[in-house]
Amino acid sequence: MSPSGADFDVVVLGGGPGGYAAALYGASAGLSIALVERDTVGGTCLNRGCIPAKALLQTAEVYRTATHAADFGIMPEGDGAFRPDWARVEQRTTGVVDKLVGGLSTLLKRRKVTIVKGHGRLTADGAVEVDGQTLRGRATIISTGSVPRSIPGFEPDGERIVTSDHSTRSDVLRERVAVIGGGVIGSEFASVFTDVGVQTTLLEALPDGVLPIGPDREIAGVLARSLARRGTTIHAGARVTAPSPSDGGLVVGFESGSTVEKIEVDQVLVAIGRRPVTDDIGLESLGIALDERGFVAVDTATMSTNRAGVYAIGDVVDTPGLAHVAYAEAIVAIQHILGETPVPVDYTGVPWVVYTHPEVAWAGLTEEQARAAGHDVEVHKHRFAGNGRAMIIGETDGMVKVVSAKNGPILGFHLVGPWASELLAEGYLAVNWQATPLDVGHFIHPHPSLSEAIGETMLTFSGRSLHG
Repeated sequence: MSPSGADFDVVVLGGGPGGYAAALYGASAGLSIALVERDTVGGTCLNRGCIPAKALLQTAEVYRTATHAADFGIMPEGDGAFRPDWARVEQRTTGVVDKLVGGLSTLLKRRKVTIVKGHGRLTADGAVEVDGQTLRGRATIISTGSVPRSIPGFEPDGERIVTSDHSTRSDVLRERVAVIGGGVIGSEFASVFTDVGVQTTLLEALPDGVLPIGPDREIAGVLARSLARRGTTIHAGARVTAPSPSDGGLVVGFESGSTVEKIEVDQVLVAIGRRPVTDDIGLESLGIALDERGFVAVDTATMSTNRAGVYAIGDVVDTPGLAHVAYAEAIVAIQHILGETPVPVDYTGVPWVVYTHPEVAWAGLTEEQARAAGHDVEVHKHRFAGNGRAMIIGETDGMVKVVSAKNGPILGFHLVGPWASELLAEGYLAVNWQATPLDVGHFIHPHPSLSEAIGETMLTFSGRSLHG
């Protein structure tokens, strides 16, 4: 338990995924934990990010399915139209979030984690001060998360110019929306808006308009074409200029190549990434080092900062900004605090998922990265177009792509298509266990199932195949 003079074994600053994971894992190991959170436990991911965004994507899927009900022999009556009631959508999203927040709060209480409400700051003597209350711990974990980045001239007002924080909790659906940024967040919202009938324009500064950083380019291309077919207008290499007001909306100008264009929209969603929350938390009082991009500098083997006994995890460090990565970093930090030898996170092999339609998921190296690293690469693909289960559910757009060292282990596993988020687990394990395609190809996949596409792809590496 806590040494003399300390109230707790660990004080955790921030109650998002990294923070609450550290609290739960540490408490399960018998540590006394104080969790400081100024807002609601769960952080951005649970309250304004991952969970509500995916609830909106599920609504979009239901709406998309309903509007194609006739394809399955279900004939709507009346005018045959389905229309989203966005107020009810927001109500359902809020219900999902509230239930998860309630469950998390109950679990923290059951583990005897002390939750301290308020804004916490580190002090020069290593304590954490929360609105006049001083908390002392043998160790401190910084997990203050991140907030959306902004663009000069596009400062969010919550109505006409918004961030993902606003869009996940809005009960109003605009008719025309410009999404600035084609990364994970921008692509997911473009997918939602397009599927529920919003006139959507996606503006991305980089040459590849959709998911320009991260997934295999061939995989990202499938999503880009799908969005375009469904009605998303995509402009790559687009440099935006500050908007001007119009009748009830905004005019957004942008340069794309040699052309200058303007579009009139009802709302602009700025989705250009997130920045770490490191201001006004007392880092300077302890001399905590930041890197050149403003993230807390850590030794990723232990998640330790340059100050003994102080750790940092999650979005405040320059590692993949994913909730499940924050979970893993929390375990590393707590194990080090316990005096154990943690297994560091292998950031090259973490699972990534983009919950668009179709979904995109991957783990490991892209084909381009594998070749650049000097590997003798072998690549095989299998499309969902001939997959029986994909035909049954009416979702045949997509593929499995496996990147392997020739006669060696799987280097990268890439998916785009139906339920890629769930299918990724098999590929993630294969990459991280350094399995060969033939190792995986020996396993039987149930029929009919989407997972058969994985088995077919692996089997092809043997020089033989069934349906490929």
